[in-house]
Amino acid sequence: MRYDVAIVGYGPTGMALAAFLGQLGRSVIVLERYQGLYNLPRAACWDDETMRSFQAMGIAEQMLPGTQVQPGYHWVNGDGETLLEIEYDNPGRCGWPQQYMMYQPHMEDVLDRHIQSLPSVEVQQGVTVTGVTEGAQGVTVSAQRADGTLMRVEAAYVVGADGGNGPMRKHLGGALDDYNFMENWLVVDFEMRRPVEGLPSFRQVCDPKQPIAIVNIGPKHHRFSFMLDPGDTREEVSKPENVWPRVRDYLTPEDADLIRVANYTFTSAIVDHWRKGRIMLAGDAAHQMPPFLAQGMVSGIRDARNLAWKLDMVLSGYPDDLLDSYQPEREPHVRFITEKAIELGRVQTMRDPVKARARDARMMAAHAANQAPEKLRYPALSGGMIATYGDLLPQGEITDGTRTGLFDDIAGRGWQIVTRDPTIPTTLSDADRRDWAKIKGGTTVFGPNALTDTSGTLTRWFDDTDCDTAILRPDSYVYGISNTAADLHSQLAQLFTSLGLR
Repeated sequence: MRYDVAIVGYGPTGMALAAFLGQLGRSVIVLERYQGLYNLPRAACWDDETMRSFQAMGIAEQMLPGTQVQPGYHWVNGDGETLLEIEYDNPGRCGWPQQYMMYQPHMEDVLDRHIQSLPSVEVQQGVTVTGVTEGAQGVTVSAQRADGTLMRVEAAYVVGADGGNGPMRKHLGGALDDYNFMENWLVVDFEMRRPVEGLPSFRQVCDPKQPIAIVNIGPKHHRFSFMLDPGDTREEVSKPENVWPRVRDYLTPEDADLIRVANYTFTSAIVDHWRKGRIMLAGDAAHQMPPFLAQGMVSGIRDARNLAWKLDMVLSGYPDDLLDSYQPEREPHVRFITEKAIELGRVQTMRDPVKARARDARMMAAHAANQAPEKLRYPALSGGMIATYGDLLPQGEITDGTRTGLFDDIAGRGWQIVTRDPTIPTTLSDADRRDWAKIKGGTTVFGPNALTDTSGTLTRWFDDTDCDTAILRPDSYVYGISNTAADLHSQLAQLFTSLGLR
C-alpha cells in the first residue's frame, strides 16, 4: 500500500501530526521503534495554544483529567526570598488557561486512543527505520520489525519526528547550529500518596549552591530537577538513596513514591534545513531547546499543525513549494524561544555567588517596587504563507443565536474570512468567490443578524489591530488583515497566486 505520509516517530510531535492528517482523511503510517508508548513523564506542561490544537482534534476535554491549571510561576533565591512572581492569564488568548501542568503519559494515552480511532491512520510500533530512498514520485522507507522481519513503506512524503538522535536528521544531513548551551541535570519524578502542605506547585530556586526547579506535573505527580556539579556521576546521583536527601525539605517516602530518575544533558541546537525534497523534519529532529520556557514539546506540536494543512493542500494538487513555507515560518519562532530560554536559564542557574547576590538585589528591588515582569510574547509568523500580521487570531466565546462556544467550534476551521463589516462578503468578485470555494474557505461575520462576540475577545482584537477583516489560515494564524475591500481583494489575489490558482 502507498500512503500519503509516513511519519517516523510516535512521540508528541508525530502523534499530533498523525492526528491532524488523519482528521483530514489522509492515509498515514507511523513507524515507531519502541514497542509501546513510553509511559513515563518527560515534558511538564503546555500552553493555551496547545490546548487549542487539542480542541481542533476534538480531545481537549479528555486531556483535562491529566492536567492542572497553573496560576503562576514563583522564583526564590537560596534564602527563600521572592525574586519574581509571574501570573498566567486565564483565559489566555487562545480561549484556554495560559498554562497547564500535565502528566505526559495521560496526554499520550488520549492521543493514542484518538489516533487509533482514525481509519486512515496506521501505527506500527517496534519498527526501526534503516533507510530512506527518495524517488520522483515518492519515498521508500526501509525498516526492520522487532522480530527481525523487514518491511518497506511507500509514501508521497515522509516526516521525521524521531528526535535529535533519530535516523531522519542524519538522513537529511543538515548542519547543526549549536548554541553551545548545555547543562547536566538530574530529574526526579514522584507519584503523590497524599497532599503535602506547602509543596511548591511551580517554583524556581535560584540558589547558586544548588539550582532547583520544582513543578507539579498533573494532579497526582511532582517533579524536582537539580542542576548537577561537574564531579557528579550518573551512577551515584541516580541511586534512590541519594535522591531522597535532595528532596527532604519538601517530601518524605511517606508522602510519595519515586517513579522516575533521569540524568540528562539538555542541548540547544537547530538544524539548518528542515526539508529535502519529499522529506521533512519536525519537533526535536529539527530543533532542541533548553527546558527553561517549557516550550520543547509545545514547539513540536506547533510544527505539526503548521505542516499538516500544507501537506494536505499539496496532496490535493496545490504547488509543492507550499511546503517551502514551513521552515521560514517556524524557524524564527523556534529561534526566538530557544534564545529566550537560554537567557532565562543563565539567570536562573547562576553559580557565581557574587553575581547571584547582585541578581537577587536587582530582582528583589523590582519586586518590592511592584514592577511586574513584562509578559513574554512570541513573535508573529512572517514570510512563507503570510501576507500581513501573522499572529494567532485570539479565541473567545461567540454565539450564533442557538449555540454558544469557543470561536473555532462555532465558526468552523479551515480557511476563513472573519469580519465585523457585513458588507465585506458582498464585495468579493466572482473570481474571488470561485477560488475561495476551491480551497473550501468559509466566511464568519459579526454584527446584526450574524454572530455575536459574547466575550468581546474579537471586538477588542479588531480594535487593537485597527482592522475590520482578517483572512484566517487552517492553523488559526492570520494570513492578513485589512480595512477595505480593495485590501482584502489584494490579499486574496496574493493567496490564490501562491496556491497556483492564478
